[in-house]
Amino acid sequence: MINSTDFRTGLTIEYDGGVWQIVDFQHVKPGKGAAFVRTKIKNVETGAVVERTFNPNEKMPAAHLETHTMQYLYEADGVYTFMNTETYEQTELSREQLGDALNYLMENMEVAVQQFKGRIIGIQLPNSVSLKVIECEPSVKGNTATGATKMAKVETGYEVRVPLFINEGDVLRIDTRTGNYIERG
Repeated sequence: MINSTDFRTGLTIEYDGGVWQIVDFQHVKPGKGAAFVRTKIKNVETGAVVERTFNPNEKMPAAHLETHTMQYLYEADGVYTFMNTETYEQTELSREQLGDALNYLMENMEVAVQQFKGRIIGIQLPNSVSLKVIECEPSVKGNTATGATKMAKVETGYEVRVPLFINEGDVLRIDTRTGNYIERG
């Protein structure tokens, strides 16, 4: 059991029937009344972020997540197959389980698959991925002082805003946490 005064960023807890990760927390001691802990917590399964306030003496169970390194193999009929790199066991995940990760997922990519009580609840991608541009408008000279951008489609089908100098065939680094272009590389 974890006391709410022991919260720290990244800690996972069982709360309200789900698994939640502490995104941000603040111990508040108002002039009048009792102290409390104000938190932002993220549902690990759905990705929803909510703000909650806890009493300092509130206790909740810690959620122990198992993390396994797996390699993405292939997709067939909306089912995505991953292989555990240690045991070579294959696991199939649905489009719903992967969510936004599909925008960045490439064959042979290694990801961290999170399990809670034997059930897969999500995957963690690397912080950035390199993807090739397959479709974008041609580069245009001028108007670069304003930081103008255009849309580019990468090999996974994801569309991202990029600077005007990006061309088809360029390889881009994209931040998987925000979905934004980082650099050409």
